[in-house]
Order: sequence, then C-alpha cells, then structure tokens
Amino acid sequence: MTSRDLILGKVRRALHRDGVEPGPVTAIAESLLSEPELGRPPLPEGDLRSLFASRVTLPQIGGTVCVVEDLRDVPAAVRIYLEEHGTESPVALQPDPDLMQLDWGGLAFTSGISPDQTVAIQKALWGIAETGTLIFHSAPNCATLFSFLPLHHIVVLEAKHIVAYLEDYAVAAGHMAVPRNANLITGPSGTTDIEGSLARGAHGPGFLHIIIVDKRD
Repeated sequence: MTSRDLILGKVRRALHRDGVEPGPVTAIAESLLSEPELGRPPLPEGDLRSLFASRVTLPQIGGTVCVVEDLRDVPAAVRIYLEEHGTESPVALQPDPDLMQLDWGGLAFTSGISPDQTVAIQKALWGIAETGTLIFHSAPNCATLFSFLPLHHIVVLEAKHIVAYLEDYAVAAGHMAVPRNANLITGPSGTTDIEGSLARGAHGPGFLHIIIVDKRD
C-alpha cells in the first residue's frame, strides 16, 4: 500500500462515517496526491543514513551522531558519550526488549525516569532523512517522558528504519495500532524567546545524541 492509497482510504472511511458523499472530496484528494513529488523537495544524492546524519548535525539543529555496526555495540558507544560529557550519573533505560538484552557492563540504571534525570536512553521507531526527525510512539514500554525529561537524550536508531519523507513513515506505520500519542523530535530542545539568543534545554533535553545501528537484515 502506498501513502496515496493510505490517505485516500482514510478520507473515504471518515466521510462514510460522517454521512458525507465521498465523491467530490475524494476527487480533490486524488488531484492533490496525483503528483506528490511536486509538493516536496528532492533529496540530495546519497544514502538515507548519511542524509539523516547530515540533517541532525546541522548547526541550527545541534544534534550529534555516531554509527555502530551492530546493536551489541551500543553500550560501548554510550560509555564513550558519557565519558566525553563527564557524566556517570545513573541512566534511565527504556524497557525496550532490544535494549534490555544488551550487555551494559555494570552501568548504573535508575528504576524509572525523574524530572531531574541526567541521561536517558531510548529507541526510536523511525527516522526521517529529509528533516533529521526522530519518531516515537507511546507504548507500555515507551513512556513519553523519556523524550522530554533528561538533560542528555541518547537515542538508538536502526538504519533500516530511516525513511526519506514523512509520508513514508505514514505508510510504514499504517499496519500498527494507533498510539496514544506520537512524538516527532528534531534536535535538542531550544528557544530564541529571550533576546533572540538560542538557549538549549528550555523545554526538554539540552543534548540529543543519536546512535545509528548500521546492520541491515
């Protein structure tokens, strides 16, 4: 199923539910979706992993990226990041099965996540190469606060789950149950409300570090 089919299907179902004749509205939607490439910018040449990383590390976004070959290499990458930033505080680890089964080598973890959390590790469902955006769905093993409370937000992202455009995420998530909320995050938190100067960590993490797992099935 393409993003076009997915969007049109949702339009038809919504109109049918509300008792509205779908014909005219569907025709308008068809015309808008007939040439989707006209409504989005072309991406530069190169693989999606490299494009995603280049977006995240733009100065105006301010994230950092490292690449590892396998999920088992993530703990070592986390330890390097903690050493570089001089923090050894207990870390909040999302109870994701892929993260929980890793060998963390004695790294101390908190029992949950708190408002003064220094570091949290979370796994993203997708990344969008066009904008360097991460996508998280709330779930019993993915509390929304992991994306907002820590000073340092460390995110694990599998390269095979990096898509080109937002519409591609809509297609990829089409088979999933609708989450209570979905968070789309681009870079660390920042604001220029005060005298036009960029301040990091105003409404969320002040640092965003993404560990891309390059292994492909």
